[in-house]
Amino acid sequence: MMKALKRIESAQNPTYKEWHKLLRRKSREKAGLYLIEGPHLVGEALKEPGVVHTLIFNESKAYKEWDEYDIPKIQLTDSLFQKLSTTETPQGVLAVCRLQSVAPPETAKRFLLIDRVQDPGNLGTLIRTADAAGMDAVYLGAGTVDLYNQKTLRSAQGSHFHLPVVQQPLEQVLEDLKKKGIPIIGTSLNGQRLEDIEGPMASAFALIVGNEGEGVHPDILAMTDMNVKIPIFGRAESLNVAVAAGILMYRLRGI
Repeated sequence: MMKALKRIESAQNPTYKEWHKLLRRKSREKAGLYLIEGPHLVGEALKEPGVVHTLIFNESKAYKEWDEYDIPKIQLTDSLFQKLSTTETPQGVLAVCRLQSVAPPETAKRFLLIDRVQDPGNLGTLIRTADAAGMDAVYLGAGTVDLYNQKTLRSAQGSHFHLPVVQQPLEQVLEDLKKKGIPIIGTSLNGQRLEDIEGPMASAFALIVGNEGEGVHPDILAMTDMNVKIPIFGRAESLNVAVAAGILMYRLRGI
């Protein structure tokens, strides 16, 4: 049976006010904390030691399976919970998580680099697809939407817990990867057609995808070993950046 929880009933409660601030990027960065929502994301977070700071439940639901975790647990009134939730139908559980900064292992060989992607749903899908494709790390360049945006987190479906997602200037990342001999593959409308590439690059590669409207910045493309494009056979002007990245990551792995 779930133990009785400490309860917050006022929006003026100092702890609650600090949680509400986490809906803003600057406050998240200052506090080193962020919110996740829903049983799936919270369950994924609980698999990672030291990530979850506090579990928050609304008064209408209780998750007895998490009673075993030695983590502070707070219950909110439904109205207070709603104000922290960013979904139309709140799922009854939130978690305050610690921001993590995990460097890729020295053995990492496959990387996705993201240049100025603006849509949080696209970013989350990119991270989730990189996870599925077995990439070793994802790098977010300057100008990319916040990793801890709620829509980004929902789209990533917990994949940001499964592989390092590092925010770092891409020029610096590329210089480091070049020193390690990692082939750098850019995406460009002026690039080589994907079907003309001979053989997979399954052993090692870094793939760069860019802004939804402008693509990869020319200064970044100037640092690549090769630029590629996916052919369009129909009448669509372009592919969604996450769809394109998925095709390329699997193709570069030899699938």
